[in-house]
Amino acid sequence: MATLSRDEIFKLAALARLAISDDEATEFEGEINEILQFVEQLQSVDVSEFEPTSQVTGLTNVSRDDAVIDYGYTADDLLKNVPAVENHQIKVQRMVG
Repeated sequence: MATLSRDEIFKLAALARLAISDDEATEFEGEINEILQFVEQLQSVDVSEFEPTSQVTGLTNVSRDDAVIDYGYTADDLLKNVPAVENHQIKVQRMVG
C-alpha cells in the first residue's frame, strides 16, 4: 500500500512552492494517504473487457486541412489602402497612455 510520510508531505509542498505548517502537514498526510488508498482500489478493478475511450460523443475530427489561397494581391497592394504604413505594417495611433 502506498503511503506518504510526513517528510514526503513537506517535500511535495516544497515542490509545489507551498509553505505548510506542522498541523497542515499532519492533516494533509491523512488526506493524501486516503486518496492514494482510493487510487489503489481503482487500479485493482479488472477493465480488460473494455476498450479504451478517449471520447464518448461519437464525433470525428471535423477540422479541415490548411490551404493557402492566392487571391492575386501582395501585401504591398493591400497596404496602399491604409492611411499610414511603417516598416510594411499598418501604423495606428497609440492606444495606451
